[in-house]
Amino acid sequence: MLSDRRSFLEKMAQVGALGLLPTAPALAAAASPVSAEEKNHFVAGPYLQNMSTRNVTIMWITHKNCFSWVEYGAGTYTSKREFGYSNGLIEANNRINKITLSGLAPGADHKYRIVSTEILGYKGSKVEFGETITSPMYGFKTPAENEEEFKLVIFNDIHDRPQIIPQLLYRHGYTGNKRDYDFVVFNGDCFDWVTEETQMVEHLIKPSVDIFASEMPFILTQGNHECRGSFSRHIPAYYAYPDAKYYYAFTRGPVRFVILDSGEDKTDDSVEYGGLSAFDRYRETQAKWLEKEIESNEFKKAAFRVVLIHISPYHSGDWHGTMHCRQVFGPLLNKAKVDLQISGHTHRYGTHDANADHNYPIVIGGGPLEGNRTLIKLHATSKELNLKMIRDDGEVVGKYTLSKKNRS
Repeated sequence: MLSDRRSFLEKMAQVGALGLLPTAPALAAAASPVSAEEKNHFVAGPYLQNMSTRNVTIMWITHKNCFSWVEYGAGTYTSKREFGYSNGLIEANNRINKITLSGLAPGADHKYRIVSTEILGYKGSKVEFGETITSPMYGFKTPAENEEEFKLVIFNDIHDRPQIIPQLLYRHGYTGNKRDYDFVVFNGDCFDWVTEETQMVEHLIKPSVDIFASEMPFILTQGNHECRGSFSRHIPAYYAYPDAKYYYAFTRGPVRFVILDSGEDKTDDSVEYGGLSAFDRYRETQAKWLEKEIESNEFKKAAFRVVLIHISPYHSGDWHGTMHCRQVFGPLLNKAKVDLQISGHTHRYGTHDANADHNYPIVIGGGPLEGNRTLIKLHATSKELNLKMIRDDGEVVGKYTLSKKNRS
């Protein structure tokens, strides 16, 4: 695995070029269909999703429709092969690949590579195959059973400025020459509005793959701007969400993470959405799920409970989305006695101690303009949660150290 910052200066030089990438409207104008003349190649990836002690989902995008698979194994061997299938049919004749490896050894190093064979077409029941392309070898390490500590970093409100990813990670995501994180969260509003695949690839997936995502997983939570644009309904195809939902929970080491989707900040009848929004109903559905989650054994036995939600129900103004989140999520999160909530949306970084409204601290990241961007770093152990919010110039603008509570 890559573990150092070799080519650091070269990467940082590329950051300036990233800043010249076109914005969403420009990308939409430049959109073009897949070229039949251009040879097949990997458009993006591989990138890791949904990693647990025994499973991981590997994703990538090809230029043309293919049959694809993963070759993998422990140590230096790739003796196993996995493909996707649905209802008895092997996934094929597609470009977006989402293949889950199961039964992995916990706490072990694994090697893998991705392989795609172009499908030229069908003649009756016969499939005509074309050229096969193969990636270099990559590696990842699964979390150990009963993992006692891990680290993550959290971005928010990038808003179609992909240069933020390398800038903040190379400046603040390392200790010495080693990565100072085990996975990454993009906590909403990575885009202004989502118009096409090229934007998804160039503004999030590729910058992540270039630095870490072939070896470490990332999570994209939905912000209100992910709800906007002609391509917004296609976003789930490009990421691996449990049960294909933006709201879910998972345990990593001593922490139970609860991911909530705050949805749009405007009312459902706002003219911008042409009557095609139902976020009130959606948040109410999540509240019913959250009520069950906080009563689950996984939630109750966790040493720490952390909530990730783009729009904070508190300290985020009085727009409709904020107030409805407060109404449906606020009482449940107080009842749940969560340890920490991490949000974005306001573009004003800040920390908010527990008070009469919320009995847990809230951290809101800044962004997206230079001088106001933040990287939130969370270090979890079996006894402590340590959070630092670092502004792009290196100043620490928020900090919490939370000890494990006696919940009996």
